[in-house]
Amino acid sequence: MNASEKEELYDLIKCASGNFYGYTVPVFMNKPVFSDDIQTDNKIEECSSSITLENICQKISECHRCPLHSTRKNVVPGMGIKNSPVLVIGEAPGEEEDNSGLPFVGQAGQLLDKMLAAIQLDRNRNCYIANVVKCRPPYNRDPKQEETEACKSFLDAQINILKPKLILALGKVAVKNLLNIPEEFSLNKYRQKIFEYNHVPMIVTYHPSALLRNIEFKKPAWEDLKFFKAELEKIEPDYNKNYQEVK
Repeated sequence: MNASEKEELYDLIKCASGNFYGYTVPVFMNKPVFSDDIQTDNKIEECSSSITLENICQKISECHRCPLHSTRKNVVPGMGIKNSPVLVIGEAPGEEEDNSGLPFVGQAGQLLDKMLAAIQLDRNRNCYIANVVKCRPPYNRDPKQEETEACKSFLDAQINILKPKLILALGKVAVKNLLNIPEEFSLNKYRQKIFEYNHVPMIVTYHPSALLRNIEFKKPAWEDLKFFKAELEKIEPDYNKNYQEVK
């Protein structure tokens, strides 16, 4: 649906509401800014040459789909290598990411780089890093459902363009949203198993922030990384060689 269609639908619902109540209800006081949806179905395959990561980044920078746009300093679309075999997905930007516009640049990001290096992965050589949510939630709280839903099409579009061979999902927030888990759950139950998101196999592990808070998670996280590496080698044996740097 494009922006003009959304606006027409909004105006129609506002008019119907006004006729019913006899006044404009508060929810319609401030008209939102609408944007075109990013295609995430098979049509994107047909026009992939005309849709780029840069296009998606531009859409993200203009996004007003949820209230996070009003508190962000910068959007954080993602960074890494376009033709990489691995996509790493976290939950949401933190303060340092919000300041820089880059994912995983704080203390947790430094640990993530070390985790990836341990299995011969590098954001500047053979993987791409993104988050479920592209703007920082205030005070680094967990993103709300409406915020993750607002960003879903951006992540789906990135996956359609990147075409990763394997996804590494970091932490409960990312796993909950990617696997659509409705209730509280133990991440441990999902470890060292292979799931699927958008037709791409996916493996989960702890978020680097959790490892910084709980040292006992480091050993199981290392086991998860070895499991991930073994699966990646089956899919892409030469994953650590000769990947073009395209940020």
